[in-house]
Amino acid sequence: MNAKRNVVVHPDLPATAAAVAARLITAVLDAQAARGEATVVLTGGTLGIASLKAVADSPALAAVDWSRVNFYWGDERFVAAGSPDRNAVQAEVLLSVLDDHGLDRGRVHAMGSTDEFNTPEDAAAAYAAVLAAEAANEGGSTLPVFDVLMLGMGPDSHVASLFPDHAGAATTGATVIGVHDSPKPPPLRVSLTFETINTARAVWLVVAGADKAPAAAVALGGEATRERVPASGVHGTQGTWWLMDQAAAALV
Repeated sequence: MNAKRNVVVHPDLPATAAAVAARLITAVLDAQAARGEATVVLTGGTLGIASLKAVADSPALAAVDWSRVNFYWGDERFVAAGSPDRNAVQAEVLLSVLDDHGLDRGRVHAMGSTDEFNTPEDAAAAYAAVLAAEAANEGGSTLPVFDVLMLGMGPDSHVASLFPDHAGAATTGATVIGVHDSPKPPPLRVSLTFETINTARAVWLVVAGADKAPAAAVALGGEATRERVPASGVHGTQGTWWLMDQAAAALV
């Protein structure tokens, strides 16, 4: 089901990050109230990481039982585990703070690195197995319940590591894929697929910057295909939110 798309515009990147943080804390609290735990898929990028820093700095941080929050990633650079290029490393701006608030590191599921796997496909297969195992623990089949799945968007409209006119954007029948020859360095990556992303209850596209405005306008125009404009092809089962600053929303 392609639930309604909602566009929310904030004045600038810091305001957008603060708003995303407030939404995320509320969404986690609501999910825990409904089913005892919450599951969030994180993204990287300037706004994505700024939003996590805003959560870490929020006075409402202590309201959440962080021991009952599961974290995944939408994509990852296939590089060394400690590389600053990795989304998981950048996310430590929040996760390291949550260690003092009961975070269960066993619920933090980072994608594999070159320290562990020889190829992106090996890392993708391992992550697919993690997803399937967690889904089985929940009584499901191949994917856990994602309460909130956050995505950034590139100026070319890519989301996760699904790029325009690239093999990953056309992939079906897989939950996680290895990506080669990424148009944006580094060339090797691991990514969730459209089929996985679109099982999330809520998908949030967090987008800031004037360089994103043309792609956002096309993606929201309703006529693009996901193979050509990947951001147009993601949606939540209960809702899709574009959380944007004024510069990114200028042409919407």
